Amino acid sequence: MATEAELEFVDDVAVFFAREGMPLIPGRVIGWLLISDPPEQSAAQLSDVLAASRSSISSATRLLTPSGLVEGVRRRGERQEYFRIAADGWSRMLAARYAKTAAFRQITENGLRVLAGGSPTRRERLENVHELYRFLEGELPALWRRWETHRARLGGPGAGADSERGSEQEIGPAAGLREEDS
Repeated sequence: MATEAELEFVDDVAVFFAREGMPLIPGRVIGWLLISDPPEQSAAQLSDVLAASRSSISSATRLLTPSGLVEGVRRRGERQEYFRIAADGWSRMLAARYAKTAAFRQITENGLRVLAGGSPTRRERLENVHELYRFLEGELPALWRRWETHRARLGGPGAGADSERGSEQEIGPAAGLREEDS
């Protein structure tokens, strides 16, 4: 069972993600999966340790698995699914966020075309956002390559996991940022 200090850590993680707009229970699942022993936890185990209903845990894991941060695994001979933080889950989650940079830059670009004849005051906010996303779109691929180099040097869990698929994209899994797009 979890200690009081461990549960406080779990709650700290949940509050951090709640500030990002995530519901508390998925944040608590992330927090517990970061420190749980064993790393794979069934829905029943998550429900017990987090004092949350099984339906809340089910909703949380459905929310967390598409990003690649949390993955479901099955053990041979068992019917139940276990959940864990994927070895490269944080990288995949951030790469997916970074991929949205290019998409939002394109939206702001379209907005600037819509306001082409508008007053400078009206365009200013959109121009600021557009320039920020254009800058990020150009800088993130190099940052991502530095991260992958750093992670490969560390040689720990998840190191090289993205680079096996790296020929698909410049920035990482599920990302749409490539230098030639900038």
